[in-house]
Order: sequence, then structure tokens, then C-alpha cells
Amino acid sequence: MRPQITSAEMTDIHQVLADHHRYWGERDLRSLHLLALVQEFGETCLVARAEDGIHGYVIGFVTPTGTGYVHLIATRDDTRGTGLGRRLYAAFADAAHRHGALRLKAITSLGNTGSVAFHRSLGFEAEIIDDYNGPGQAMVVFRRGLPFDTEQP
Repeated sequence: MRPQITSAEMTDIHQVLADHHRYWGERDLRSLHLLALVQEFGETCLVARAEDGIHGYVIGFVTPTGTGYVHLIATRDDTRGTGLGRRLYAAFADAAHRHGALRLKAITSLGNTGSVAFHRSLGFEAEIIDDYNGPGQAMVVFRRGLPFDTEQP
């Protein structure tokens, strides 16, 4: 059964944190899972829910200037390559647009080549910005306009 994408609930994020390794492997990103974002921006924090649990999720929000910012997006290890990441991004883009977003933005570390390739496949422009996350901490910043079409960037 295809997972249903719905608004995230706190219990969903607790489940994601309990199964953190299934989404992030050896990288410990639990500190980036800010529960306050889910509390405050629940309509743009989404999960892909199926009978066997959370297959993927996105934590994001819309800024006052109309940017739909994706803070985290991940799919469970056994669901990668199924198009779920694209579906999650499309669902987030729709939710963000309903809340006034005109564009999308995300960031990743320079070494996260999988994220760079994924975002570029979705039509994002990628720019390396020095000191983005503090002195000596360059990041790759992704940007693209809305509407969001996963077939054609």
C-alpha cells in the first residue's frame, strides 16, 4: 500500500527519532529534529505514513518573506528509490504555497552529494555559500521557484 502523506504529529516525530538510524544511517542528526518546529508549523511538517510505520518525513515552514524552507527531509532505508522523496517535496511545496510561499529553499553540507544530486534532479539551483553556518562553515544552498512540478523543474 502506498504511504499516505499527512501532517506530522508529535508521536510521529518521536517514532522517527526512535528509528533515527533507518533514515540517517550513521549520521546523528537527532539534534536537528526541533520538536518546536512541528508544534508551530504542523501544517508544513509532513509524514508519509503506512501500515508498517513512517516511510519518510519533511520538517519545514514558510518564512514571512514567502520562502518555503525545508529544514529536514528523509526517507526510510527500505523506501529509497521509490519516488517518495519527490512526493514529500511536492506535498510540502503545495502546503507551503497554501501558506504564501513563492519559492523553496533548503541547505546541506558540502559533502552530502546525495542531497545535492536529489535537489538538482528536482530543479533546484545549488550555490555554495562560504560561512553560511558560521565562520569556515560553507553550505550548499538550494533555491527554486514555485509552482513545483516533480516531472519538469
